[in-house]
Amino acid sequence: MKLITLGVNHETAPVDIRETVSFAPESLQQALSELKAQDLISECIILSTCNRTEIYGIMKNTTAEREIQNWLHQFFELEAEVLTPYLYIHHDLEAVKHIMRVSSGLNSLVLGEPQIFGQIKDAYNSAHKADSIHQTLENLFQHIFRTVKQVRTDTSIGSSPVSVAFSAVSLSKQFFGDLSTKTALLLGAGETIELVSRHLKEANIGNIIIANRTLEKAHTLAESLGGYAIELDEIDNHLHEADIIIGSTGSPHAILKQAQVISALKKRKNRPIFMIDIAVPRDIEASINELDNVYLYTVDDLKEIIEVNKQSRQAAAIEAEEIIKLQAHNFMVKLHAIQQVKPIIQVYRQQAMRQKEESLNHALHQLEQGCEPEEIIKRLANQLTNKLIHTPTSQLNHAGIEGNKTLIECAETLLICDQKAHHPNV
Repeated sequence: MKLITLGVNHETAPVDIRETVSFAPESLQQALSELKAQDLISECIILSTCNRTEIYGIMKNTTAEREIQNWLHQFFELEAEVLTPYLYIHHDLEAVKHIMRVSSGLNSLVLGEPQIFGQIKDAYNSAHKADSIHQTLENLFQHIFRTVKQVRTDTSIGSSPVSVAFSAVSLSKQFFGDLSTKTALLLGAGETIELVSRHLKEANIGNIIIANRTLEKAHTLAESLGGYAIELDEIDNHLHEADIIIGSTGSPHAILKQAQVISALKKRKNRPIFMIDIAVPRDIEASINELDNVYLYTVDDLKEIIEVNKQSRQAAAIEAEEIIKLQAHNFMVKLHAIQQVKPIIQVYRQQAMRQKEESLNHALHQLEQGCEPEEIIKRLANQLTNKLIHTPTSQLNHAGIEGNKTLIECAETLLICDQKAHHPNV
């Protein structure tokens, strides 16, 4: 049995290759079932995101590695060896360390990003539904979940935002604290605003208004978030509702002018408005920052924050790597111990079951011959006890003669249920 990680990611493959081997959610169960049916692996999990596709598995034999690669090509109907230049493969300890690094965000495009951990859990749950996780991967991923928690708790790897969208929302939370009673007005409906809106939703924002030139696109996004959409020329009717305004439209001219904000502040009775202008060129007129009770940040302000936070995360990543190195080693020690002991336990159980069956069959035969039941039960108990303790006691006597203290101490641990009863002075 050998643990393997096989895949491609943003570091090894361009986007067109990553797209080629991306598993759609609806095909994931089929893929897991197919891979397991190949009889190459006993357990498997598939992680598929925009930045990576990875297979985590327990191989049944040493030739399975090549066969798994062949299966991957066949599943996506690719010519042989097309993926080979982009694939990476890790085994055992290195495989465990890799999965831990991925789960902790150390192998992400954005260092320390937390979303990958949720994607790892989704992959784990999908594998459970496909019945492709058993004891080894279950133990591994429970260990990984604990390790990620330790990394997040003991280091600052995830505490400093390093993306524009996440930084914008983090600043909003720092300014207001609780966002559950606040309304955010988002200018635009592109990728950045979509990320901002989802971060706001995760931050428990009270309400989201999305203003966009194309109402249909804004409506689709707003509906998925429980907010509502307006056209850009409707902003004046809703500006006073906004506690937070974040702009990223791509417009060549400012969308929001000083006069509009002055009017909104009057309706708000000068309650503060927090603004972040991510757009280049700017969506929010610079002179707005001169107004009382308006706090305006630009994309340049965010870049300075992000750069400082990147340095902080890089320092935290060094600490995280040490945790991962230790925890990966700990898991492999436990796994090797289990692998060494499991065959012994299986043989010992089989031996005990045979002895039980022999004694039981002999007792049933005596009952059929009309022997006294009470005597048969007593004889059965004595015979079974003697059979079960014969080998351990024989070996223990031999260890005593040989002066094998190590074996004697181990036997005491294995055979004596109550150590205090054996050593009354303890």
